[in-house]
Amino acid sequence: MASYVITFVNLLLNILSFAIFARILLSWVDQMGNWQITGIVRDLTEPILAPIRSILPQMSMFDLSPVIAMLLLNALRQILVTALR
Repeated sequence: MASYVITFVNLLLNILSFAIFARILLSWVDQMGNWQITGIVRDLTEPILAPIRSILPQMSMFDLSPVIAMLLLNALRQILVTALR
């Protein structure tokens, strides 16, 4: 049973990490946000990135919240997988 939970947690966190990475790439390619996939990825990742963005200080034009979010997701993965084993 625990292996199914670990697999599900890994899958969920992989999807979120991929979505955040996709958002980083899409911000370079589709700067105006006109593509439908950009809106979907934004809707999926904004609940994760917005709280981080509100804590971080404004740093010119660079948004470090995706990097922080990916680090936090990896830390969360390690904690959950270790706790579930």
